[in-house]
Amino acid sequence: MDDRAGDADRSQSEIVVPPHERLEVPWRQTHRGGTAQDRMLDRIEVSIPPDLGDLDLRIPNPLLAECDDALQAIARLDELSGDQLSPLATLLLRAESVASSKIEHEDASIQDFARAMHGVRANSSATSMVAASGAMDRLLDGPITAERIGDAHRLLMAHDPTERSYAGRWRDMQNWIGGSNHSPRMALYVPPPPGRVPQLMDDLMSFTGRRDLPAIVQAAIAHAQFESIHPFTDGNGRIGRALAAAVIRQRGVARRVVVPIASALVARRESYFATLDRYRAGDAGPIVRAFARSAAVASEEALVTGSRLATMPERWAEATGRPRAASAPSRVLASLPTTPVFTADDLERRLGLSTPATYRAIERLAGAGVIAPLTDRTRDQIWGVTDVLDELEDLGARIGSRASQVIGD
Repeated sequence: MDDRAGDADRSQSEIVVPPHERLEVPWRQTHRGGTAQDRMLDRIEVSIPPDLGDLDLRIPNPLLAECDDALQAIARLDELSGDQLSPLATLLLRAESVASSKIEHEDASIQDFARAMHGVRANSSATSMVAASGAMDRLLDGPITAERIGDAHRLLMAHDPTERSYAGRWRDMQNWIGGSNHSPRMALYVPPPPGRVPQLMDDLMSFTGRRDLPAIVQAAIAHAQFESIHPFTDGNGRIGRALAAAVIRQRGVARRVVVPIASALVARRESYFATLDRYRAGDAGPIVRAFARSAAVASEEALVTGSRLATMPERWAEATGRPRAASAPSRVLASLPTTPVFTADDLERRLGLSTPATYRAIERLAGAGVIAPLTDRTRDQIWGVTDVLDELEDLGARIGSRASQVIGD
């Protein structure tokens, strides 16, 4: 290829940002361990992300077009998943939390996740996913602030015995990604020293408050910057991806739904991490493109899920013999799209049903195959709506399959 042609291709996709500064700093182990090389290491090279608050970003037109396509897909999903498809909002938030956790190698089935939502902690990965869902709820619940990010992290780490004491506060120690467990020797990436974190996070908050950038560009770069600062001792990836969703919500693109972008990113996990490396080297184009294409794919597939959800209540009514209006089975059926995982106690409290009526309704729905038990308990059984949980699993699979084809390296 002609060098000039190669330069032209790159210029169509590059978003130039200042590369991370490399700085050599002293290092000393706080806990003795590892090899002799780990113990003798006395200097390390850290990366210092640039300030973004007032950075002038030039977005190539082809990339702007992809971002615009993604925004239109998100807006269409948000519009069509209004009151008539309100269950979709809850399901998509859960789907995004599950997928984001899977990027961190926290793997569990939708059924495990559903059980963990009701306090069954047999699967630690599922418990972590539920915590990620709570953290995302908090970040979406208002303007993006450092305090809200801290609250979200506190929720994420609330049940982690080793990280709980650090939850919700900027790290006061050096961390690193990859390499040895005992020192930054041979690390893939070493974030800035802890003393730099507060200023960098203040600058990031300024960046997330800007209104002069396309929302997808802002969300992708905010996420990449957060990952580069790595302000917490653990949980940075999940909070950083929740931050991207919060930027999209704050910009008013999606007021009802959370687009499951992480479901697309997890399908190209190594490629996603490579886009973060490119950002640190001075090109935000790849991470923006990955987010734009992920958002478009996820929105289109979520619309399919929305249309399927809309047909489910009629099918359930038919399967259960069309219970009479206002009866306990009818009222339970009406609640299933918004609450696809529940216990008998949940139904009694939420719908005001008597205990005998609740159990008769559950027996009727279970006999028709509309709901199924999610545990081996004989008491305090957790029930799940089979169609909804299967659709949630299928949504992630469809997004992943399409993403693997359209999201390049």
